[in-house]
Parts: sequence; structure tokens; C-alpha cells
Amino acid sequence: MSDYFNVADIFGENVFSDAVMLERLPKKVYKKLHEVMDEGQELDLATADVIAHEMKEWAIEKGATHYTHWFQPLTGFTAEKHDSFITAPMENGKVLMSFSGKELIKGEPDASSFPSGGLRATFEARGYTAWDCTSPAFVRQDAAGATLCIPTAFCSYTGESLDQKTPLLRSMEAINEQALRLLRLFGNTTSKKVTPSVGPEQEYFIVDRAKYLKRKDLIFTGRTLFGAMPPKGQEMDDHYFGAIRERIAAYMRDVNKELWKLGVTAKTQHNEVAPAQHELAPIYAECNVAVDHNQLTMETLKKVAGRHGLQCLLHEKPFAGVNGSGKHNNWSITTDDGINLLDPGETPHENIQFLLVLTCILKAIDEHALLLRASAADVGNDHRLGANEAPPAILSVYLGDQLGDVLNQLISTGAATHSLEGERLETGVKTIPDFMKDATDRNRTSPFAFTGNKFEFRMVGSKDSVAKPNIVLNTIVAAAFSEACDVLEKADDFDLAVHDLIKKYAVEHQRVVFNGDGYSDEWVEEAARRGLANVKSMVDAIPAYVAPESVEAFEKFGVFTKTELESRVEIEYETYAKTINIEARAMIDIVSKQIIPAVIKYTTVLGNSIQIVANACPQADTQVQSELLTETSALLAETQKALAELKKVTDQGGAMAQGKEQAVFYRDVVKAAMDALRAPVDKLEMIVDKDLWPMPSYGDLIFEV
Repeated sequence: MSDYFNVADIFGENVFSDAVMLERLPKKVYKKLHEVMDEGQELDLATADVIAHEMKEWAIEKGATHYTHWFQPLTGFTAEKHDSFITAPMENGKVLMSFSGKELIKGEPDASSFPSGGLRATFEARGYTAWDCTSPAFVRQDAAGATLCIPTAFCSYTGESLDQKTPLLRSMEAINEQALRLLRLFGNTTSKKVTPSVGPEQEYFIVDRAKYLKRKDLIFTGRTLFGAMPPKGQEMDDHYFGAIRERIAAYMRDVNKELWKLGVTAKTQHNEVAPAQHELAPIYAECNVAVDHNQLTMETLKKVAGRHGLQCLLHEKPFAGVNGSGKHNNWSITTDDGINLLDPGETPHENIQFLLVLTCILKAIDEHALLLRASAADVGNDHRLGANEAPPAILSVYLGDQLGDVLNQLISTGAATHSLEGERLETGVKTIPDFMKDATDRNRTSPFAFTGNKFEFRMVGSKDSVAKPNIVLNTIVAAAFSEACDVLEKADDFDLAVHDLIKKYAVEHQRVVFNGDGYSDEWVEEAARRGLANVKSMVDAIPAYVAPESVEAFEKFGVFTKTELESRVEIEYETYAKTINIEARAMIDIVSKQIIPAVIKYTTVLGNSIQIVANACPQADTQVQSELLTETSALLAETQKALAELKKVTDQGGAMAQGKEQAVFYRDVVKAAMDALRAPVDKLEMIVDKDLWPMPSYGDLIFEV
């Protein structure tokens, strides 16, 4: 093939990686930078100047003309301001290309134009971006040329976090400190750093771009606001893991190539359950790097789609009636010398350190379930969570048979004496070798499932940053570790104290463990008996951020101040109301300008045909045409009435003061009016001539890619 490439040759070629730094930086500078990265020391300006110069030279060799501080404001997306490397012209008319350590370390975007939740007034414009040297810089190549991108944190002039990266880094420091305390209690004196590792699986839909551009709802909101189900959906399960169509395979190939150049370890790709739905999964990376890589993945999925005449849809529920998209956040904790704290080993019942870590996590999830649920709250996710396709909105933990049995032993007798072992799987086919199966099955209905040496948090929405759930996970587990260490560090008999503490946590927090079918009605009833909350709406989830126990945990480790949390609550309510407002106004626009005119045209044609037939042949039977005209006219009247009501309540919502009351109004009143308008329109789609219907159908979008 003419476009053949070797993955090993291109992987990371556009990343200012450790290997590149080792090659290009003076040894003293390289060592200093690693001290900053590994030990949290401060980077002096002289060292930064050397790094900046070499970074610039490397980027220019890649074709870069500009650099940008690449950051993640509270919009859910990334942001960047580009500056060229040129300086003032010299006397001979030429320019110098320069990039200083100061420019590398600090940038100054306008902080007043990003969501701040009241932290910044309109006239208070100053904000700062600060280099996150633990996430490597990279060169992004696209139609604009090549740009050096420097991952940064973003904060206000007064020091409050205005982004996802800053609290994420704070939370990583918190779990590092508390996990090291725990390891020291078990005699580990060699591990120097503990880092949460994350592997976020990314689901997405792909549709034809020409069809996408004929759907105003997809353009404005990312999801279809109208659409009748086609004769076939996903009921045959034939798309899941099916053969990938050539057009999509070519697209995936280019996505992988782009990601590999950026050092993103894109590993797995396959068709998902719904037609036109797919998944991409990477290998694990350190938490902040994984968050950056997931943002790059989403950007790349969208960018490359355009080159293939396709459109990538990252919304959690772009199509009603088929599965929506999520983002499974696979989370574990590892040391710098390769120890995975979530590895149970061959005999988990004897692994006391693992059992303490495990029961601390159960404690963290149980005590902060509402906060973890809030971390996955999103307007689009409200369409998905709790449906028969995604985890329910009830937080529970799946441990599987092996760990579940160990936990039951701890609860019933106070000690675990054995662990269930995997059995040989016999296929019954002589030519297929038998093999040992795992001691534990997987449970796709669980929102927080143990899957061997990690936990998989399955609630996260497909278009959301994975920063929020990992900030929460890191912080609440750090809090649980801290409380355990406070007890054990004072114990006279450590072995006895740790066994007692493991049993105590197992007994007190067993209610959050559930290994059954999370989709069943019985579980909803059982969860209520256990006292587990079922929070189905983003609006109801938001207050968890400022609950006393949340504020206490975040402030204890310096992850968030109460003021920062209050600002995020304000932003969340505002985001919810604005999103529903945009959807409602898009529906009003589409129905007023496209649907009603198309239906009127259809009824006019139908009425004229009835009249023509009657005039030409008075004895002809026009009952079918007349019934169609009557039904269509009735649905049109229902549409017009629902449209008027949606206009009224949308205007009412827009006139309200921003905050919880407005968000509740949009959820309870405006969304109900939207549903009332969609119902007759979807029925009309099944009646009106396809040539007259003003937009591609579901069948056109999800089956003709």
C-alpha cells in the first residue's frame, strides 16, 4: 500500500517526550526538570529558558510557526490562544524567532469570558495559564499548519481555579501523599510516588456529514430533537463487534495515525451496540496525561471525520430509541516502582494491604456516592443514565464472586480464610484448547465495577471531560486513606488494628456492594431499602458539590475551596438551563421554518389531489386520502398548539434569574413542553411524503454511512 506506515516509527513523533528532552536538553537541565516533575520542586527561570529554546527549535523543525497554552476551562472543551515565535523586526527587516522561559511557564488569556461562576466579573479580565510540565508538550498539525501546544492549568488573578486541570493536579497530590502514608505502615520504604492511572474508553457516533448538515438540531445541539424510529434499530445486535465498514475503517485508520503521532496509545476499536456507534480505547496513562489525551482523542475524532465527509457525534444521546454513548473511566493506583495497589494477587484473602485499600474505596464510594454521581452529571447524560443501556443512576460497587466471597467472610466471621479460584473452561470442541477462566465475571450494569486490577466507573458521559470524576475519585479515596492511617498510626498492635479496621469498613459499607442486575426494577426497590440514592437528574445531582462532607474533603486536601465549589454549582445550573434553552429554541426554529411549511405543503397537495379525483370521477372512493388529510391536519393542529406552548414557557424560563430555580423550571416545564411538541412531529414524519420531509430520517443517518 502506498500509504503504509510503521506504528513504531511514527508513535510520539509530534511529542516533546522524555526521550526528546534527554536527547536535546543539557544533562543538568534535564535532571532539574525531572526533579520538578517527580518531586514538585520549583522551576527556575534560567532552566525554563533553556527548555523553552530547545522546545521551540524542535517545534520549528516540525513546521510550527505558533505556540499556544492549551488549557481546559469550565466549558467542557479545550481553549487556546496562538502566538507566533517572531519578535520585533531587526534593522535589516528580518525577524528573530524566540520563545522564552517566561512565555513557556506563564500565559495570560482573558479570564472574564470563560465560565467562572461569579469568581470573575466582566471587567476583571486577568487570568493566568501555568505550564503543567508533567504532561508533555506536543505539535498539532492541521489545516492551520503546525502549532506547539503546551498543556497548562488556568486560574484567576486571585488564584482560584477556573479549569479542570488545576484541581485534578491537586487531587493527584492528595492521593499520592495519603497512599504513601498507607504504604509506609505496611513497611514499604522504596516507593516514592503513587499516581492514579486512567484509561478512558470513548464511545461515539459517526454519520454522513452531508446528511448532518441538513439537520439543524444536530448542528445546534449535537442531538436529534425529532425523529421517528426506522423499521430496524439495534434489536438484532448485529452491529456490535460486527465487521467495520470500509469507509469507517479508513476513518479509524487516520484517527489512529493522528493519535499515535501525538503519543496517545489508541489500542482498541470496534462497532458498538447502536448502528453507526463505535468505540476507541487507549492504554492507561497517568491521570492528568490521560485527561489530556482524552481531550485530544475527542478533538481528533471530530477533526478527522470532516476529511472523510463524515461527522462525529459525541453527545450522550444523539438518537432516541437506540443506545447512547458513555465513557468508561478505568481507574487504578500505581507506585513509581510498578506496584498496583488494586492488584489482589493470587490469594486476595491473604493480601491485607489490598483488602484495606479495597475497603477504604468501599467507604469512599458509600460516603460520597452523591458527589461521585454529580461528577458524571450532564444534560445529555440525563437521557442515558438509568435507561436499559447504561448504569443506573444508583451508585453501587460490583466486586464479583471472588472478592464478594472474601468480603462476606470478613463480615460474617471477621477473617477471610480462602479465595475462590478460576475453573477450567471446557468448550466441548477438541480443536479449541481449554483454558482457565477468571475467578470473576464482568457486570456491565454496574456503575462502579472491579475488573481485575482496577475499577471501572461507567457513568461518565461521552462528551464530558474525565477530569471531574477523577478529581472526585482521587479526593474521596485520599480521604478514606487518611482516616485509616490516622487510626493505624496510633495503634499499639498494627496487625490486630488493620484486621479490625478492614472488618469495620466491610460491615459498615457493605450496602454499597451489589453484584446483580443493575437494570432490574428489583434493584431499584432493594437500593431504596438500603438507603442508596437514585439521582436521575443533573439538577438534583449538583448540590452534592457543596454538601458539608464534600466541602470538608475538598478543603482538607486543598483540592477546592468552598468558594470554588460554589462557583462550579452556579456554572452547572447555568449550563443546564442554557443547554435546554438552546434545544427548545432549536425546536421552535425547526418546526416553524421547516416542519409546519412541509406539512402544509403535503396537506395542500393531498387536498388538491382529492379535489382533482372528485372532479374527474365523482364516483371514485377518496376515503383513504380524506382520512390521511384529516389525521395530518389534526396532528398539524396539535403541533401548532404545542409550538405555541413551548414558545411561551421558553420565554418564561429565559426571563428568570440564573440559578437552581431556573434550572428546575427548564427541567420540569420546558422539557415537558419539548416532549409534547416532539410527539406529533414524529407521527407526522411517518405520514408525510419522504420527498417533502425537510430533513434526513433516522434510517438515513444511522444506516447509510
